[in-house]
Amino acid sequence: MQPSSFTAGDLAQRFGLRLHGGDVRVDGVGTLARAQASQLAFLANPKYRGQLAESRAGVVVMREDDAQGYAGTALIARDPYAAFAKISALFEPRPVREPGVHASAVIDASAFVDPSAHVGPFVSIGARSRVEAGAIIGPGCVVGDDCVVGAATELVARVTLVTRVRLGQRVVIHPGAVLGAAGFGLAMEGGRWLNVPQLGGVVVGDDCEIGANTCIDRGAIEDTVLEEDVRLDNQIQIGHNVIIGAHSAMAGCSAAAGSAKIGRYCLIGGGAGVVGHLEICDKVTVTAMSLVTSSIREPGEYSSGTPLMDNRSWRKNAARFKQLDTLARRVGGRSDD
Repeated sequence: MQPSSFTAGDLAQRFGLRLHGGDVRVDGVGTLARAQASQLAFLANPKYRGQLAESRAGVVVMREDDAQGYAGTALIARDPYAAFAKISALFEPRPVREPGVHASAVIDASAFVDPSAHVGPFVSIGARSRVEAGAIIGPGCVVGDDCVVGAATELVARVTLVTRVRLGQRVVIHPGAVLGAAGFGLAMEGGRWLNVPQLGGVVVGDDCEIGANTCIDRGAIEDTVLEEDVRLDNQIQIGHNVIIGAHSAMAGCSAAAGSAKIGRYCLIGGGAGVVGHLEICDKVTVTAMSLVTSSIREPGEYSSGTPLMDNRSWRKNAARFKQLDTLARRVGGRSDD
């Protein structure tokens, strides 16, 4: 069991930081403005530097420049926010999950559950599925046929893996998420829709995290793929055959339509949409509520839409948008295409 408190020196040694000031003991974390003498805070954003002098925090994680003239105890870090994230994990209470299968769980005879895994109440595990060493299947989860839950992966509660979902190691999936449901494949014949069978699966790499109520559809023929260390927020829709590159992150209510390919180290803002069958290269940031309608070939930050304004101004501007083409032709001296 981890100790309930640490000295600043302990933390400096553990995380490769430099101790500035006295070696005080802390038993929790807090914000720079509200932390108490027994807590640790951090200063990463320069706009909060003014709070440092008034802060009661026992220890503050900060950069070297911010520590100049600081009379309190500090831990010097190149990236204070990342250091704070690692330290604060020490104070996060985590429930103990004993190995074993709850009496109410239903497991198909052809499925495999490692003896060190935890299978909680009212869990269902389908045919030919595997639950590897140290995995946690929380209450009410459904693991369908031909699925793999990798070592040390956790399905928190009420997660559904429909079919042919393969999760890597140390994946975390939050409540209500659905992986491996049928992708939105349709063909029109004689005025009526035909469902196109979705014969692929979903592959999730190591160390990914998937938020609550997020849906990831299985592929039509090939798999939908999340590479390693992808982070998805709550209520995200990932269409069939989408590929998301390693270390990318998508914020809540964003969506990627079928067969879109998102590169590595990309950031997709909240409510943003990515149209299907296009590619986004590595290291692209798409700001919130933007719509990506064509492939992005160069790294950088991209936005679409209009900023918020009062309704009267927006109506006037919307009316003028309709006149832009006429104005451009007039200025350019072109009568028609």
